[in-house]
Amino acid sequence: MGYGYQTSQSTMRSVSRAQRDFDIMSMRSMQVNNSPAQIQPWVDDGEGSMISDHYAGGDGYGYSQVRTVSSNAGGSAMGTMRRTLSGTLASRSGDWQEEDQLYVNNVKPRGPAVRTLSRLNQNASRQNRMSMGSVSGSSTIQQQKMGGGNSNGSYGSLPITRAMSTMSLKSMTKGMDTFDGQEHISVGGKINDGFSDIDMHSAVEYLVASDPALQVLGAAYIQHECYNSTDAKNQAHSLKAIPRLVKLFNYPNQEVQRYATGAMRNLIYDNMQNKTALIEESGIPQLIEALREPDDELRKNVTGILWNLSSKDNLKDKLASETMSELTERVLVPLSQSDNQQSASESEIFYNTTGCLRNLSSVNEKVRQQMRECRGLVDSLVSYIQRSVETGKAEDKGVENAVCTLRNLSFQLYTEIPPSASMRLEGPSRRQDEGPGDVIGCFTPQSKKTKKKQVNDQLTFSEVAKDPKGMEWLWHPQIVSVYNRVLQRCEINSSTREAAAGALQNITAGDKRWAAVLSRVAMEQERILPTILDNLRTNNDQELRSLTGFLRNLSRYARNKDDMATKVVKNVLVKLPSDSSQTEPSSDVIINICGVLNNLVMGSSVAARDIAFFDGLQKLVSIKNNRNSSSREKAAKAATTVLGNMYTYTKLHRDYKLKGFRKEDFADISI
Repeated sequence: MGYGYQTSQSTMRSVSRAQRDFDIMSMRSMQVNNSPAQIQPWVDDGEGSMISDHYAGGDGYGYSQVRTVSSNAGGSAMGTMRRTLSGTLASRSGDWQEEDQLYVNNVKPRGPAVRTLSRLNQNASRQNRMSMGSVSGSSTIQQQKMGGGNSNGSYGSLPITRAMSTMSLKSMTKGMDTFDGQEHISVGGKINDGFSDIDMHSAVEYLVASDPALQVLGAAYIQHECYNSTDAKNQAHSLKAIPRLVKLFNYPNQEVQRYATGAMRNLIYDNMQNKTALIEESGIPQLIEALREPDDELRKNVTGILWNLSSKDNLKDKLASETMSELTERVLVPLSQSDNQQSASESEIFYNTTGCLRNLSSVNEKVRQQMRECRGLVDSLVSYIQRSVETGKAEDKGVENAVCTLRNLSFQLYTEIPPSASMRLEGPSRRQDEGPGDVIGCFTPQSKKTKKKQVNDQLTFSEVAKDPKGMEWLWHPQIVSVYNRVLQRCEINSSTREAAAGALQNITAGDKRWAAVLSRVAMEQERILPTILDNLRTNNDQELRSLTGFLRNLSRYARNKDDMATKVVKNVLVKLPSDSSQTEPSSDVIINICGVLNNLVMGSSVAARDIAFFDGLQKLVSIKNNRNSSSREKAAKAATTVLGNMYTYTKLHRDYKLKGFRKEDFADISI
């Protein structure tokens, strides 16, 4: 895999008030310097972040939630591009405004302990046919031990069909768990026969019985009753089932362990009281110890429980400190770096684990930093993504979780990375950096010698290692290639594509020198623009937010804005609403598109010409005049800024007039 490296003397330049440095004007305050007419600055409400939540509290993706979070804090005129975060961002008192929406995703994965329950059913059927035992009475079970008194406790004759398990759980922002629409599982006659004479009190008592068969039956009953039943969960809690189940997590009997963890999975689903009780009973250390067992069924349950717990913001700090290193060492590293293809069970374990890490990565800066510094975590995620993409598995849910986790870890990256790394990325001095439009000696920016120097600049990056390790992957030029390949190869899973675009948006956001470096790596070395424009054909608003946000950053740092304008303007204008009656795309997407157009217009008359030629003026004027809501008000201001900057090109006034637009159409009506 070939990657270019670049010291980048010419990748970024400082803002000079004496020059028209249009290409580095930020989205926060964009105006025309030294222009004939002064345009009202375009101001955002401080930094914001688009958050896309796709969480499961157990096994699955029933729903996904989207929150738009915008800070009310003021910002400088050179404020940074908004960054994206896949996860649940902890609310800060008075600082964040939230807006929730739900999007349905009909994926129905299996519940926990499927094989265990199926095996018991098969054993039960065989035993019933052979008349080896039966379940009867309210407190007495006639249990025939199989295998001639096997000391390992291999018990048969349990007429129990598959217990109702956490078929498809989904934990979202604020920790709300939801099903994927499956209200119940059909229950066969065997389970009725097995549980007909058992109640919750008896089941809880069975958990402390000396007979493992009774313990299995008690745990299976709790698992069955607590599926989608709040009353059963509360009753089990009041009967002290949780501390008893915790003690069985590492019981010297495999079936007991599996059923105890399966029951706990259902108990804590959508029940904060039970989640808290599990932690108070030292459940996390017991789960981590059980994770060391070489039993895939048990490990699926354990990782499913941890994923469910990670949906709650107030539990994430504790989970991160107690589980992160173990999950990385025992699951993430071995399963991501193995040359052998993962089995179905291993895929589910990896999926649960990355789901948990995805949730943890969204909580706060402290946890994000712990994850960046966790040995093997970032390397394993990148390695897994690379291998999956190369083997045609880019659509896998494990890849989605891995990309989303990396996206979260890249959130506010340049302000959260260690100072030593930050200083290295900033280079010797920002004054020594030469921008794309600066004259080098007596040569113009388009001269052959200048172009040759720019090519040579791309051969080496002294700020980073040739082979990245650990957190350096997050800002290394090679990560741009990883995300680019995800966008190219992932055709079905829009959540994965959206996360990859969001990660690219994060690492190219802001005024830091390295954001500009990676923007140009994406444009000039990875030639990512055709891929981004191809993905813009989607109608998924969340995906469009990330794509247009990334494109906005690229347009800010593009060396040749004339060339970019000819490729981009027509494609983004198509996504703008034709009139005020259209509700799509969202205002965030409109603002991003206006940001792209404005960045190009401020550095290229070609962009202004193409906007007029491809009938963009009509759309921009319509957006400018639509102020029906606060979000549309922001979009109107963005469109007004673009129109005002377009009007500074006097040579194009005739073209505007031929299209039927007057000077008043370009003016800010709010003044």
